[in-house]
Amino acid sequence: MREFVRLASGLAVAGLWVALAFQAEASDVKIVDDGIPAPLTKTAGNVDAGRKAVINRKQGNCLACHAVSSLDNQPFHGEVGPSLDGVSERYSDAQLRLILVDSKKIFDGTIMPAFYRKDGYSRVAKKFDGKTILSAQQIEDVLAFLKTQ
Repeated sequence: MREFVRLASGLAVAGLWVALAFQAEASDVKIVDDGIPAPLTKTAGNVDAGRKAVINRKQGNCLACHAVSSLDNQPFHGEVGPSLDGVSERYSDAQLRLILVDSKKIFDGTIMPAFYRKDGYSRVAKKFDGKTILSAQQIEDVLAFLKTQ
């Protein structure tokens, strides 16, 4: 019986390690040239989930700064940032992923927040300290949505 418990415990730990290995941490993101070529998750991005993150004022909040023609039914599109129409024709997937993760790596001086960075901020509320704005999966979902624009 002990051997079974030891084996089951070992398998559970191994399974947890494998699951964590497929989920990128914000500090583990590998930038190559001007992009992040590898997806942040093993699960492909979901267009509908990406759309929800883009329009959600407490998540991506992309419409605060960007216009998106396909989302005309959403009020108050911003004009601070460029239109997201055709953005996947202007940038590669790797570049878009880096822009979402930390746009300052490409656009020095931009006011666009880093959606997948945990540190390097000042005056962060304790409940947000050490957390990213979007999860790795949400980054991939938003990227999937942007590729449809």
